[in-house]
Amino acid sequence: MGIQDTYNDCLQEMFGLRRFGIKLGLDTIRRILKGMQNPQERFAAIHVAGTNGKGSIASALAAILKAAGLRAGLYTSPHLVRFNERICIDGEQISDEEVVASYQAVKAAKSGEREPTFFEYATAMAFDAFRRRGVDWAVIETGMGGRLDATNIIAPVLSIISNVSIEHEMYLGNTLAKIAAEKGGIIKPATPVVTGVRQASAVRVLEAMARERKAPLFRLGKDFRVRRRPDGTFSYLGIANVWHKMRTGLPGSYQVDNAGVVLAACELLNQSSRVDISLKAIQQGFERRVWPGRLEVVTTNPMVILDGAHNRIAAKNLAAYLRQTLSDRKITLVVGILSDKPYRAMLKSLLPACDRVILTRPQIDRALDPETLYDAARDLTAEITLKPDVASALRYALETAAADEVICVGGSLYMVGDAKAALAQMGLGR
Repeated sequence: MGIQDTYNDCLQEMFGLRRFGIKLGLDTIRRILKGMQNPQERFAAIHVAGTNGKGSIASALAAILKAAGLRAGLYTSPHLVRFNERICIDGEQISDEEVVASYQAVKAAKSGEREPTFFEYATAMAFDAFRRRGVDWAVIETGMGGRLDATNIIAPVLSIISNVSIEHEMYLGNTLAKIAAEKGGIIKPATPVVTGVRQASAVRVLEAMARERKAPLFRLGKDFRVRRRPDGTFSYLGIANVWHKMRTGLPGSYQVDNAGVVLAACELLNQSSRVDISLKAIQQGFERRVWPGRLEVVTTNPMVILDGAHNRIAAKNLAAYLRQTLSDRKITLVVGILSDKPYRAMLKSLLPACDRVILTRPQIDRALDPETLYDAARDLTAEITLKPDVASALRYALETAAADEVICVGGSLYMVGDAKAALAQMGLGR
Protein backbone atom coordinates (compact mmCIF):
# COMPACT_ATOMS: atom_id res chain seq x y z
CA MET A 1 0.00 0.00 0.00
CA GLY A 2 1.42 3.41 -1.01
CA ILE A 3 1.60 6.44 1.24
CA GLN A 4 -1.42 8.04 -0.44
CA ASP A 5 -3.58 5.00 0.26
CA THR A 6 -2.36 4.87 3.86
CA TYR A 7 -2.99 8.60 4.25
CA ASN A 8 -6.53 8.24 2.90
CA ASP A 9 -7.23 5.30 5.20
CA CYS A 10 -6.04 7.29 8.23
CA LEU A 11 -8.28 10.22 7.42
CA GLN A 12 -11.24 7.96 6.69
CA GLU A 13 -10.87 6.42 10.14
CA MET A 14 -10.57 9.85 11.75
CA PHE A 15 -13.60 11.30 9.99
CA GLY A 16 -15.52 8.23 11.12
CA LEU A 17 -14.95 9.39 14.70
CA ARG A 18 -17.39 12.27 14.11
CA ARG A 19 -20.21 9.90 15.01
CA PHE A 20 -19.14 10.22 18.64
CA GLY A 21 -19.93 13.95 18.46
CA ILE A 22 -18.35 16.69 20.51
CA LYS A 23 -17.05 15.49 23.86
CA LEU A 24 -15.79 18.34 25.97
CA GLY A 25 -13.29 17.37 28.67
CA LEU A 26 -9.59 16.73 29.14
CA ASP A 27 -9.34 13.20 30.56
CA THR A 28 -9.09 11.42 27.21
CA ILE A 29 -6.57 13.81 25.62
CA ARG A 30 -4.53 13.69 28.84
CA ARG A 31 -4.31 9.88 28.67
CA ILE A 32 -3.39 9.93 24.99
CA LEU A 33 -0.61 12.45 25.46
CA LYS A 34 0.75 10.65 28.50
CA GLY A 35 0.99 7.50 26.36
CA MET A 36 2.96 9.56 23.83
CA GLN A 37 5.39 10.90 26.48
CA ASN A 38 3.65 14.29 26.55
CA PRO A 39 4.89 15.89 23.31
CA GLN A 40 3.18 19.18 24.27
CA GLU A 41 5.87 19.71 26.89
CA ARG A 42 8.65 19.82 24.27
CA PHE A 43 7.95 23.31 22.92
CA ALA A 44 6.87 26.72 24.18
CA ALA A 45 3.25 27.51 23.41
CA ILE A 46 0.87 30.42 22.91
CA HIS A 47 -2.81 29.57 23.40
CA VAL A 48 -5.46 31.49 21.43
CA ALA A 49 -9.22 31.41 22.10
CA GLY A 50 -12.09 33.67 21.05
CA THR A 51 -15.20 33.89 18.92
CA ASN A 52 -13.73 35.71 15.91
CA GLY A 53 -10.21 36.58 14.85
CA LYS A 54 -8.36 33.84 16.69
CA GLY A 55 -7.12 32.30 13.45
CA SER A 56 -5.93 35.66 12.12
CA ILE A 57 -4.12 36.32 15.39
CA ALA A 58 -2.59 32.84 15.53
CA SER A 59 -1.38 32.90 11.93
CA ALA A 60 0.22 36.32 12.42
CA LEU A 61 2.04 35.23 15.56
CA ALA A 62 3.38 32.08 13.89
CA ALA A 63 4.63 34.13 10.94
CA ILE A 64 6.27 36.67 13.26
CA LEU A 65 8.02 33.96 15.29
CA LYS A 66 9.35 32.47 12.05
CA ALA A 67 10.55 35.91 10.91
CA ALA A 68 12.34 36.21 14.27
CA GLY A 69 14.38 33.11 13.38
CA LEU A 70 12.44 30.52 15.36
CA ARG A 71 10.92 27.25 14.16
CA ALA A 72 7.21 27.94 14.58
CA GLY A 73 4.27 25.54 14.61
CA LEU A 74 0.65 26.54 14.02
CA TYR A 75 -2.41 24.45 14.88
CA THR A 76 -5.80 25.74 13.68
CA SER A 77 -9.22 24.46 12.67
CA PRO A 78 -11.18 23.68 10.66
CA HIS A 79 -9.33 22.94 7.44
CA LEU A 80 -10.75 24.27 4.18
CA VAL A 81 -9.72 21.58 1.67
CA ARG A 82 -7.08 19.24 3.15
CA PHE A 83 -6.54 18.04 6.72
CA ASN A 84 -2.85 19.00 6.53
CA GLU A 85 -3.84 22.71 6.66
CA ARG A 86 -4.53 22.31 10.37
CA ILE A 87 -0.88 21.60 11.23
CA CYS A 88 1.74 23.94 9.79
CA ILE A 89 5.43 24.35 10.55
CA ASP A 90 7.31 27.44 9.39
CA GLY A 91 4.36 28.43 7.22
CA GLU A 92 4.08 25.09 5.41
CA GLN A 93 1.52 22.34 5.86
CA ILE A 94 2.95 19.08 7.15
CA SER A 95 3.35 16.31 4.57
CA ASP A 96 1.07 13.32 4.06
CA GLU A 97 3.85 11.12 5.48
CA GLU A 98 3.92 13.22 8.64
CA VAL A 99 0.14 13.01 8.99
CA VAL A 100 0.36 9.21 8.79
CA ALA A 101 3.23 9.00 11.29
CA SER A 102 1.45 11.18 13.84
CA TYR A 103 -1.86 9.40 13.32
CA GLN A 104 -0.20 6.04 14.01
CA ALA A 105 1.47 7.45 17.13
CA VAL A 106 -1.88 8.62 18.50
CA LYS A 107 -3.61 5.36 17.60
CA ALA A 108 -0.94 3.39 19.48
CA ALA A 109 -1.50 5.40 22.66
CA LYS A 110 -4.09 4.25 25.19
CA SER A 111 -7.04 6.62 25.50
CA GLY A 112 -9.08 5.00 28.27
CA GLU A 113 -12.71 3.90 28.13
CA ARG A 114 -13.91 6.43 25.57
CA GLU A 115 -12.67 6.42 22.00
CA PRO A 116 -11.14 9.81 21.09
CA THR A 117 -13.06 12.29 18.99
CA PHE A 118 -11.78 13.62 15.67
CA PHE A 119 -10.59 16.84 17.33
CA GLU A 120 -8.77 15.01 20.12
CA TYR A 121 -6.99 12.90 17.51
CA ALA A 122 -6.06 15.98 15.47
CA THR A 123 -4.80 17.88 18.52
CA ALA A 124 -2.56 15.04 19.68
CA MET A 125 -1.29 14.63 16.11
CA ALA A 126 -0.33 18.30 15.97
CA PHE A 127 1.64 18.09 19.21
CA ASP A 128 3.39 14.94 17.96
CA ALA A 129 4.26 16.55 14.62
CA PHE A 130 5.67 19.61 16.38
CA ARG A 131 7.86 17.42 18.59
CA ARG A 132 9.13 15.37 15.64
CA ARG A 133 10.18 18.51 13.77
CA GLY A 134 11.79 20.19 16.78
CA VAL A 135 9.47 23.19 16.87
CA ASP A 136 10.65 25.98 19.20
CA TRP A 137 7.26 27.67 19.59
CA ALA A 138 3.74 26.58 18.71
CA VAL A 139 0.68 28.78 18.41
CA ILE A 140 -2.35 26.68 19.37
CA GLU A 141 -5.91 27.73 18.49
CA THR A 142 -8.80 26.31 20.49
CA GLY A 143 -11.50 24.38 18.66
CA MET A 144 -14.49 25.41 20.78
CA GLY A 145 -14.63 27.45 23.97
CA GLY A 146 -11.50 26.93 26.00
CA ARG A 147 -12.02 25.47 29.47
CA LEU A 148 -12.80 21.93 28.30
CA ASP A 149 -11.30 22.17 24.82
CA ALA A 150 -8.76 19.44 24.03
CA THR A 151 -6.06 22.06 23.42
CA ASN A 152 -6.33 23.26 27.04
CA ILE A 153 -3.93 20.52 28.09
CA ILE A 154 -0.99 22.81 27.32
CA ALA A 155 0.85 25.10 29.76
CA PRO A 156 1.33 28.21 27.60
CA VAL A 157 3.74 31.09 28.04
CA LEU A 158 0.95 33.45 26.99
CA SER A 159 -2.83 33.19 26.62
CA ILE A 160 -4.92 35.24 24.19
CA ILE A 161 -8.71 35.72 24.07
CA SER A 162 -9.52 37.61 20.89
CA ASN A 163 -13.14 38.59 21.56
CA VAL A 164 -16.46 37.15 22.70
CA SER A 165 -19.91 36.91 21.14
CA ILE A 166 -22.79 34.45 21.38
CA GLU A 167 -21.95 31.09 19.74
CA HIS A 168 -22.32 27.35 20.39
CA GLU A 169 -24.90 28.07 23.09
CA MET A 170 -25.61 24.38 23.67
CA TYR A 171 -22.02 23.89 24.83
CA LEU A 172 -20.82 27.30 26.01
CA GLY A 173 -23.89 29.04 27.45
CA ASN A 174 -26.37 31.64 26.25
CA THR A 175 -24.91 34.84 27.71
CA LEU A 176 -21.70 36.74 27.07
CA ALA A 177 -20.66 36.21 30.68
CA LYS A 178 -21.05 32.43 30.44
CA ILE A 179 -19.19 32.27 27.13
CA ALA A 180 -16.42 34.50 28.53
CA ALA A 181 -16.07 32.09 31.45
CA GLU A 182 -15.62 29.16 29.06
CA LYS A 183 -13.06 30.98 26.93
CA GLY A 184 -11.38 32.33 30.05
CA GLY A 185 -10.77 28.73 31.03
CA ILE A 186 -7.48 28.92 29.12
CA ILE A 187 -6.15 31.46 31.65
CA LYS A 188 -3.37 29.79 33.63
CA PRO A 189 -1.87 30.78 37.01
CA ALA A 190 0.64 33.64 36.77
CA THR A 191 0.52 33.51 32.96
CA PRO A 192 -0.10 36.79 31.09
CA VAL A 193 -3.36 37.17 29.15
CA VAL A 194 -4.05 39.51 26.22
CA THR A 195 -7.61 40.19 25.14
CA GLY A 196 -9.60 42.26 22.70
CA VAL A 197 -12.84 41.68 24.62
CA ARG A 198 -14.73 44.94 25.24
CA GLN A 199 -18.24 44.05 26.47
CA ALA A 200 -18.58 45.00 30.14
CA SER A 201 -20.15 41.72 31.33
CA ALA A 202 -17.49 39.63 29.60
CA VAL A 203 -14.66 41.88 30.79
CA ARG A 204 -15.81 41.53 34.41
CA VAL A 205 -15.68 37.75 34.14
CA LEU A 206 -12.20 37.72 32.62
CA GLU A 207 -10.88 40.23 35.15
CA ALA A 208 -12.20 38.10 38.03
CA MET A 209 -10.70 34.91 36.58
CA ALA A 210 -7.34 36.60 36.00
CA ARG A 211 -7.30 38.00 39.57
CA GLU A 212 -8.09 34.61 41.03
CA ARG A 213 -5.24 33.01 39.10
CA LYS A 214 -2.85 35.93 39.58
CA ALA A 215 -2.55 36.21 35.82
CA PRO A 216 -1.67 39.69 34.47
CA LEU A 217 -4.46 40.81 32.11
CA PHE A 218 -3.85 43.27 29.25
CA ARG A 219 -6.93 44.68 27.51
CA LEU A 220 -7.35 46.36 24.13
CA GLY A 221 -8.66 49.88 24.71
CA LYS A 222 -7.25 50.03 28.25
CA ASP A 223 -3.67 48.76 28.40
CA PHE A 224 -2.93 49.12 24.68
CA ARG A 225 -4.72 50.87 21.82
CA VAL A 226 -4.85 51.09 18.05
CA ARG A 227 -5.66 54.08 15.83
CA ARG A 228 -6.66 53.60 12.22
CA ARG A 229 -5.21 56.01 9.65
CA PRO A 230 -6.82 57.22 6.40
CA ASP A 231 -3.97 55.73 4.36
CA GLY A 232 -4.81 52.18 5.50
CA THR A 233 -2.08 51.98 8.13
CA PHE A 234 -2.57 52.14 11.88
CA SER A 235 -0.71 53.28 14.96
CA TYR A 236 -0.16 51.02 17.94
CA LEU A 237 -0.03 52.67 21.36
CA GLY A 238 1.26 49.80 23.38
CA ILE A 239 2.22 48.53 26.78
CA ALA A 240 5.79 49.81 26.42
CA ASN A 241 6.10 50.78 22.75
CA VAL A 242 4.49 53.11 20.24
CA TRP A 243 4.66 52.01 16.61
CA HIS A 244 3.31 54.00 13.66
CA LYS A 245 2.64 53.17 10.00
CA MET A 246 1.80 49.54 10.79
CA ARG A 247 -0.05 47.30 8.33
CA THR A 248 -2.09 44.21 9.16
CA GLY A 249 -1.35 42.25 5.96
CA LEU A 250 -5.04 41.32 5.64
CA PRO A 251 -7.98 43.34 4.26
CA GLY A 252 -10.81 44.52 6.50
CA SER A 253 -10.69 47.34 9.04
CA TYR A 254 -11.59 44.90 11.84
CA GLN A 255 -8.18 43.26 11.34
CA VAL A 256 -6.62 46.30 13.03
CA ASP A 257 -8.00 45.18 16.41
CA ASN A 258 -6.63 41.69 15.81
CA ALA A 259 -3.26 43.19 14.90
CA GLY A 260 -3.28 45.23 18.12
CA VAL A 261 -3.72 42.03 20.11
CA VAL A 262 -0.82 40.46 18.19
CA LEU A 263 1.44 43.42 18.92
CA ALA A 264 0.61 43.34 22.63
CA ALA A 265 1.43 39.64 22.62
CA CYS A 266 4.80 40.36 20.98
CA GLU A 267 5.59 42.96 23.64
CA LEU A 268 4.83 40.50 26.41
CA LEU A 269 6.84 37.74 24.78
CA ASN A 270 9.81 40.09 24.61
CA GLN A 271 9.33 41.01 28.27
CA SER A 272 9.45 37.31 29.18
CA SER A 273 13.07 37.27 27.93
CA ARG A 274 12.36 33.97 26.15
CA VAL A 275 12.43 35.53 22.69
CA ASP A 276 13.71 38.64 20.96
CA ILE A 277 11.15 39.82 18.42
CA SER A 278 12.26 42.92 16.54
CA LEU A 279 9.91 45.43 14.92
CA LYS A 280 11.30 44.29 11.56
CA ALA A 281 10.31 40.69 12.32
CA ILE A 282 6.83 41.87 13.29
CA GLN A 283 6.42 43.81 10.05
CA GLN A 284 7.71 40.89 7.99
CA GLY A 285 5.39 38.49 9.78
CA PHE A 286 2.32 40.63 9.06
CA GLU A 287 3.39 41.06 5.44
CA ARG A 288 4.16 37.38 4.77
CA ARG A 289 1.50 35.57 6.76
CA VAL A 290 -1.21 33.74 4.83
CA TRP A 291 -4.70 33.15 6.20
CA PRO A 292 -6.97 31.71 3.48
CA GLY A 293 -10.71 32.14 3.37
CA ARG A 294 -10.80 35.53 5.03
CA LEU A 295 -11.57 38.19 2.41
CA GLU A 296 -9.41 36.12 0.09
CA VAL A 297 -9.48 37.21 -3.55
CA VAL A 298 -9.02 34.09 -5.69
CA THR A 299 -9.82 35.43 -9.17
CA THR A 300 -10.19 38.94 -10.60
CA ASN A 301 -12.22 38.57 -13.81
CA PRO A 302 -14.78 38.55 -12.35
CA MET A 303 -13.52 39.12 -8.84
CA VAL A 304 -14.27 36.17 -6.55
CA ILE A 305 -13.89 36.74 -2.81
CA LEU A 306 -14.00 33.95 -0.24
CA ASP A 307 -14.82 34.79 3.37
CA GLY A 308 -15.87 32.39 6.12
CA ALA A 309 -18.26 34.90 7.78
CA HIS A 310 -19.59 32.10 9.97
CA ASN A 311 -21.45 34.01 12.67
CA ARG A 312 -23.29 37.26 13.38
CA ILE A 313 -20.22 39.44 13.98
CA ALA A 314 -18.28 38.00 11.03
CA ALA A 315 -21.28 38.61 8.75
CA LYS A 316 -21.45 42.24 9.90
CA ASN A 317 -17.73 42.65 9.24
CA LEU A 318 -18.04 41.18 5.75
CA ALA A 319 -21.04 43.38 4.94
CA ALA A 320 -19.16 46.47 6.12
CA TYR A 321 -16.19 45.56 3.91
CA LEU A 322 -18.41 45.09 0.86
CA ARG A 323 -20.16 48.42 1.44
CA GLN A 324 -16.99 50.38 2.16
CA THR A 325 -14.69 48.87 -0.46
CA LEU A 326 -16.87 47.59 -3.30
CA SER A 327 -19.92 49.88 -3.25
CA ASP A 328 -19.33 50.82 -6.92
CA ARG A 329 -19.52 47.18 -8.09
CA LYS A 330 -22.47 44.84 -8.55
CA ILE A 331 -22.12 42.09 -5.94
CA THR A 332 -23.45 38.53 -6.06
CA LEU A 333 -23.50 36.71 -2.72
CA VAL A 334 -23.18 32.91 -2.75
CA VAL A 335 -24.14 31.89 0.76
CA GLY A 336 -24.69 28.76 2.84
CA ILE A 337 -25.04 28.64 6.63
CA LEU A 338 -24.94 25.90 9.26
CA SER A 339 -27.98 25.04 11.34
CA ASP A 340 -26.46 26.12 14.66
CA LYS A 341 -25.81 29.67 13.43
CA PRO A 342 -28.11 32.74 13.64
CA TYR A 343 -28.87 32.59 9.93
CA ARG A 344 -31.65 35.19 9.96
CA ALA A 345 -29.43 37.81 11.58
CA MET A 346 -26.53 36.92 9.28
CA LEU A 347 -28.66 37.28 6.15
CA LYS A 348 -30.09 40.54 7.46
CA SER A 349 -26.54 41.91 7.64
CA LEU A 350 -25.27 40.52 4.36
CA LEU A 351 -28.09 40.84 1.85
CA PRO A 352 -28.51 44.65 1.90
CA ALA A 353 -24.84 44.93 0.88
CA CYS A 354 -25.38 42.76 -2.22
CA ASP A 355 -27.37 43.03 -5.46
CA ARG A 356 -28.40 39.39 -5.73
CA VAL A 357 -28.02 36.20 -3.72
CA ILE A 358 -27.53 32.54 -4.58
CA LEU A 359 -28.59 30.31 -1.69
CA THR A 360 -26.89 26.93 -1.40
CA ARG A 361 -25.39 24.55 1.15
CA PRO A 362 -21.91 23.19 1.85
CA GLN A 363 -21.28 19.44 2.00
CA ILE A 364 -21.69 18.95 5.72
CA ASP A 365 -24.66 17.42 7.49
CA ARG A 366 -25.16 20.49 9.69
CA ALA A 367 -25.84 22.78 6.72
CA LEU A 368 -29.27 24.39 6.32
CA ASP A 369 -31.33 23.64 3.22
CA PRO A 370 -31.44 26.54 0.74
CA GLU A 371 -35.25 26.52 1.11
CA THR A 372 -34.89 27.37 4.79
CA LEU A 373 -32.58 30.26 3.93
CA TYR A 374 -35.07 31.40 1.28
CA ASP A 375 -37.79 31.88 3.89
CA ALA A 376 -35.49 34.30 5.72
CA ALA A 377 -34.10 35.99 2.59
CA ARG A 378 -37.17 36.65 0.47
CA ASP A 379 -38.13 39.86 2.29
CA LEU A 380 -34.55 41.19 2.18
CA THR A 381 -33.75 41.13 -1.54
CA ALA A 382 -35.57 40.72 -4.83
CA GLU A 383 -33.16 38.57 -6.84
CA ILE A 384 -32.76 35.13 -5.26
CA THR A 385 -31.60 31.86 -6.83
CA LEU A 386 -31.41 28.46 -5.13
CA LYS A 387 -28.76 25.88 -6.01
CA PRO A 388 -28.26 22.46 -4.36
CA ASP A 389 -24.49 22.66 -3.82
CA VAL A 390 -21.59 25.09 -3.84
CA ALA A 391 -20.14 23.92 -7.14
CA SER A 392 -23.37 24.48 -9.07
CA ALA A 393 -23.93 27.80 -7.28
CA LEU A 394 -20.47 29.01 -8.27
CA ARG A 395 -20.84 27.87 -11.86
CA TYR A 396 -24.14 29.73 -12.14
CA ALA A 397 -22.64 32.86 -10.55
CA LEU A 398 -19.67 32.83 -12.94
CA GLU A 399 -21.87 32.20 -15.99
CA THR A 400 -24.20 35.10 -15.17
CA ALA A 401 -21.77 37.70 -13.81
CA ALA A 402 -20.17 40.41 -15.91
CA ALA A 403 -16.38 40.78 -15.87
CA ASP A 404 -16.53 43.87 -13.64
CA GLU A 405 -18.84 42.29 -11.06
CA VAL A 406 -17.95 40.72 -7.71
CA ILE A 407 -18.88 37.24 -6.50
CA CYS A 408 -18.60 36.82 -2.75
CA VAL A 409 -18.78 33.35 -1.17
CA GLY A 410 -19.56 33.29 2.53
CA GLY A 411 -21.64 32.11 5.47
CA SER A 412 -19.36 29.30 6.64
CA LEU A 413 -15.76 28.14 6.42
CA TYR A 414 -17.18 24.94 4.96
CA MET A 415 -18.56 27.08 2.12
CA VAL A 416 -15.03 28.37 1.53
CA GLY A 417 -13.59 24.86 1.47
CA ASP A 418 -16.18 23.64 -1.03
CA ALA A 419 -15.66 26.76 -3.14
CA LYS A 420 -11.90 26.25 -3.26
CA ALA A 421 -12.36 22.65 -4.36
CA ALA A 422 -14.92 23.66 -7.02
CA LEU A 423 -12.75 26.47 -8.36
CA ALA A 424 -9.76 24.13 -8.57
CA GLN A 425 -11.82 21.70 -10.68
CA MET A 426 -12.75 24.61 -12.96
CA GLY A 427 -9.09 25.56 -13.30
CA LEU A 428 -9.63 28.78 -11.37
CA GLY A 429 -8.29 30.12 -8.12
CA ARG A 430 -4.89 29.37 -6.65
